[in-house]
Amino acid sequence: MHSSGGGDLLLRRGARLPALTRGSSIYEDRAAAGRQLAELLAGRVGYADAIVLGLPRGGVPVAHEVARRLGAPLDIFVVRKLGVPGQEELAMGAIASGGVRVINPEVVEMAGIGPAELEAVAGREQAVLERHEHELRGERAALRLESRSAILVDDGLATGATMRAAIEAVRRSGAQRVLVAVPVAPLQSCDALAAEADELLCPLTPEPFIAVGAWYRDFAPVTDDEVRALLAGDVLR
Repeated sequence: MHSSGGGDLLLRRGARLPALTRGSSIYEDRAAAGRQLAELLAGRVGYADAIVLGLPRGGVPVAHEVARRLGAPLDIFVVRKLGVPGQEELAMGAIASGGVRVINPEVVEMAGIGPAELEAVAGREQAVLERHEHELRGERAALRLESRSAILVDDGLATGATMRAAIEAVRRSGAQRVLVAVPVAPLQSCDALAAEADELLCPLTPEPFIAVGAWYRDFAPVTDDEVRALLAGDVLR
């Protein structure tokens, strides 16, 4: 495990975090963040057979740079947050490709969400997830993860709820190892996810965290067309 103010933070499954890491770097854009992640990931033992999975939309430009540097296949992995009705930015859980659902019972209880209301939100988001996945991938089949390593990439983490759903889903899909790679995240989210993934790589863990977009000079929204173009330029099938 390594931690320094400007270096990478690598956590293995079940590891506890070291003392608070402070960082002040700002990424130029998602592609630049992806290139930095790629250099840190190059030569990582146990991931020679990896498939790189970008979480749409913002994670895909980051993942594309990682896949290109590693010479690895690139695919998307769709995750949808389950927002509290009336407070949709507050995540009470998430769903992911493959029918996986992760619920935060503390938020559900705090918000007074009953089973019927939870199911209604999950059903609506599942329909959106399936439609969005088809729009991005078209008729292109998802890459098979059985007995492969998976590198899950996003442009950053806040609570980590969507990434937890992604980790569980790729494990259910047969992935042998799971590495989470993100350019920026709060330490507490890294701490929680370190127990879920086999490894977690995050170069920047600022305090205070503020928001993912605060650590990019260019954080313009990524479009569906951009995602489709990046997938079409996949470096290896």
